[in-house]
Amino acid sequence: MTENMVKKTNTFRKLIALMMAVMLVAVIVSGCGEKKSDGDTKDNVTQGEESFVGEDFTQEDAREYNVAVLKGPTGIGFVKAWDDSEKLETFNVYNCTAYGAADEITAGIVKGDIDIAAVPCNLASVLYNKTGGKIKIAAINTLGVLYIVSDADDINSVEDLKGKTIYTTGQGTTPEYTLNYILKENSLTPGEDVKIEYKSEASEVAALMSESDDAIAMLPQPYVTTVLQKNENIKIVLDMTKEWDKVSDEKLVTGVVIVRDEVIEENEKAFEQFLTDYENSVKFAEDNVDETAKLADSHDIIKEEVAKQAIPYCNICFIKGDEMKSTVKAYLGVLYEANPQSVGGEVPDDNLFYIGK
Repeated sequence: MTENMVKKTNTFRKLIALMMAVMLVAVIVSGCGEKKSDGDTKDNVTQGEESFVGEDFTQEDAREYNVAVLKGPTGIGFVKAWDDSEKLETFNVYNCTAYGAADEITAGIVKGDIDIAAVPCNLASVLYNKTGGKIKIAAINTLGVLYIVSDADDINSVEDLKGKTIYTTGQGTTPEYTLNYILKENSLTPGEDVKIEYKSEASEVAALMSESDDAIAMLPQPYVTTVLQKNENIKIVLDMTKEWDKVSDEKLVTGVVIVRDEVIEENEKAFEQFLTDYENSVKFAEDNVDETAKLADSHDIIKEEVAKQAIPYCNICFIKGDEMKSTVKAYLGVLYEANPQSVGGEVPDDNLFYIGK
C-alpha cells in the first residue's frame, strides 16, 4: 500500500469514527429528552413551543393536577385543555372532574383532594376565609351570564321593569344581589317598584317561561338558550352584564380559577404552565364554538345543541394579574354590602390573589 493510499484510508477511518460519535451523541440526547412516567407526569407530548411558559420548563417541572370544574358556563373554558390532556397532548397531566354543584367542590379543596378548581367568585372568597387563607384566585374565567328574557315588546331598559314581576332563582345568593344592585342603581326598589318571585331551580323558571305569555324572567346561560329554543316568541330583552357595566366601573364576575397554596409552592413553573394551557383553551373556545360545543357535551358540561347557541353569550374569558385583582375586589365589595356572609363574612385581603409572573 502506498503512502498516499494509507493517508486516504486513515482519513476515511477518522470520518467513520466521527460519524459514529455524532450518532451516539444524538441517541443520548434523544434519550434524555424522553418523558418518563414517575407518578407526577405521564408520557404526554407538547402542543408547540408557544404553549410553554419558558425554555427552562423541563420534564422535572411538569406535574399531575386534580382539576374540578362546574357543569355550565364556568366549565366551558377548560374543556379543550382537558381533552388535550386525555389525548396526551399537554405537558402537565390534568385529571378533570365536572361537578353539578359548587358545594361538591368545597370539600375536595378543604381536604386537599382537589388542586385547582373553577368556581363561583364568591365561593372563592368563602373558601379563603374558611381555610385561613390557604387558597388563591389565579384568574377570572367567566364574566356575567345573567339575562332578562320575555316575549314583551316594551322592555328596552332597566327602568322599563317598573311595575312588572320578574321570575328568577338564586334567592339569598349572587343572582339576587346582582339583580338588586342593578335595580337600585337605576332608582328602582326591589320588592316595591319591581316584584320578584323566586323559584327553587332555574329549570323551574325555564319551564314557566316556555309555557307562559307576557312573563319576564332573569335566567343564567345555558337556561336562557333552552327557553329560547322551546318558545320562539321569547327573546333576550336585557343583558345584565351590560346593565352592570352601565352602573359600575368594574366588571360583573361569575367564575374564577382557584388553586391551593401548596400547589403553587410545590412547583410554580408547572402551575404557570397550567395557566398558559387554560388561556389557550379559552382562546380556542372563543374561536371554535362548534368544536368547543362538542367537547363540552363529551365531557358532560353542556349538551352540544344548547352549547352551540349558548357559548357566545357565556362571556367566557381569561383575565389574570392586576386587572383580575381589581375586578374581583370590586365585585366582592358589592356582594359584601348586600350580605357579608355571601363572601364568608369579610372581603379577603390581597393575599387572596395570585398575580403570577
